[in-house]
Amino acid sequence: MVLVLLALLAACGGSNDTSGLAPPDADNNDDSPYFPPPQVSGEPQVSEALDFHVETVASGLNIPWSIAFLPDGHVLVTERGGWLRLIENGELRLENITGVPDVFAQGQGGLLDVAVHPDYEDNGWIYLSYAEPGEGGAHTALMRARLDTETLTLVDQEPLFSGEPKTTDTRHFGGRIVLQEGYVYLSMGDRGVMDEAQNLGTHNGSIVRLHDDGRIPEDNPFVNQADALPETWSYGHRNTQGLAIHPADGTIWNNEHGPRGGDEINIIRRAGNYGWPVITYGVDYDGTPISDETEKEGMEQPLTWWTPSIAPSGLAFVTGNRYPGWQQNLMTGALAGQQLRRIVLDGEEVVHEEILLLGIGRIRDVRMGPDGYLYFANESDGTIRRIVSASQ
Repeated sequence: MVLVLLALLAACGGSNDTSGLAPPDADNNDDSPYFPPPQVSGEPQVSEALDFHVETVASGLNIPWSIAFLPDGHVLVTERGGWLRLIENGELRLENITGVPDVFAQGQGGLLDVAVHPDYEDNGWIYLSYAEPGEGGAHTALMRARLDTETLTLVDQEPLFSGEPKTTDTRHFGGRIVLQEGYVYLSMGDRGVMDEAQNLGTHNGSIVRLHDDGRIPEDNPFVNQADALPETWSYGHRNTQGLAIHPADGTIWNNEHGPRGGDEINIIRRAGNYGWPVITYGVDYDGTPISDETEKEGMEQPLTWWTPSIAPSGLAFVTGNRYPGWQQNLMTGALAGQQLRRIVLDGEEVVHEEILLLGIGRIRDVRMGPDGYLYFANESDGTIRRIVSASQ
């Protein structure tokens, strides 16, 4: 389908009430002061593989967290305060989409990821992750619904999953979603309690795997383990903020935040233990060691890690032909690093990295659009932008 997507006009945003909403988190690993991002739209940019410029697609958003594309050309954007927005014919609709679940919009909580079912044209399902309030506090939850674009309402709502245990801590909700071959994967942060990432009796610090209707797959690795929760697919994560499916082999990749250093890129494997906090390349925020080990038998090693922290967020593989020299490169945004970074791979090895944009604000999400352009959400200035090659 040829997608008529996003006339490149900055749109006016809604007048959302943000009173009481905490400022954007940096996962506490950005020690530098914040400066407003420079105006990069339209300015020529030079990279090692190609020249490009940045175009603003939509503006006026309030801490945009995630982007998803519908086959009919509509674009969905989550705002962390609990609002779901629609870009239609290149303009941001002033009205919020109704029917969004109540969210715990404190600290790093709120409305998080949005994802579209691969068979959306047949079933119409849209998936949302969010910090769900409840007895004892909050944890990450997953639901699905269909969108009535005429009334801007979510209908046929189905809650699919609620993380346990709930806690009053406002950190580390994870919340990234990918769908593949009838399954949905959801990242769960450690909720600020690092040791719980090694506890299979909680969802903290895990990635869960469900059938796309919320049922627990019988072949999940811990289904028959009495002291483990059956939804868990992998564990030992701190706070996964990006999930992406490799276009060539279908492997699932993540990025996740370390504390002060030790941000990671990993390939997510069945029953994998990713080590947090037993092994880490980071230290605590006061500079004291969290662990004296960086490797341990039975625990996965990251493909690469960053010290000092960049707080990676959003993750996408480059596909299509719009970016010569970037095919199947991995793109990540960064919150503390305020950058867009290109990662060159040789199989499962990181062989090169390049910072494409620096100091542009906190890049929360990175997505390949169905039109072949690379899009990113900048929560600092409330924009959605895309990368355009100079050869286009």
